[in-house]
Amino acid sequence: MRLSTKGEYGVRAMAVLAYEFKNGATPLRVIAEREHLSELYLEQIFRELKKDGLVNSVRGPKGGYILSKSPENITVGDVVRVLEGPLAPVECVSEEETKELCSKESCCLTKFVWAKLRDSMSKVLDEITFADIIKDLSKVELEVE
Repeated sequence: MRLSTKGEYGVRAMAVLAYEFKNGATPLRVIAEREHLSELYLEQIFRELKKDGLVNSVRGPKGGYILSKSPENITVGDVVRVLEGPLAPVECVSEEETKELCSKESCCLTKFVWAKLRDSMSKVLDEITFADIIKDLSKVELEVE
């Protein structure tokens, strides 16, 4: 499975919000500048994150976006699923139940491989919180150029 730019940029933007969590709302312009991303693209991403309840928007001069929960309570998996959909290296092992079964469902030799891969990806993404991501940020400089 390869993440689209939507998933990658969403995780990067959420990491900035986690880093700034105690300082309040962060404008999209600041996130875009720090991460060298398109502000217009971030607006689309944040619309989905807000709709799913992962971020809140704040209006006014000190407005922007803020995580809806503390960084300890949001995982990378939460964000990836909102922006990319259910994890599935192949359709037949999607995290969501599908109505159509593969024609080889009863005799598939490799389904266990794809299910194991899905479960491994889920485990890793669901173990890493945004608090984990920012924990070692003393080694990284977040700069606005």
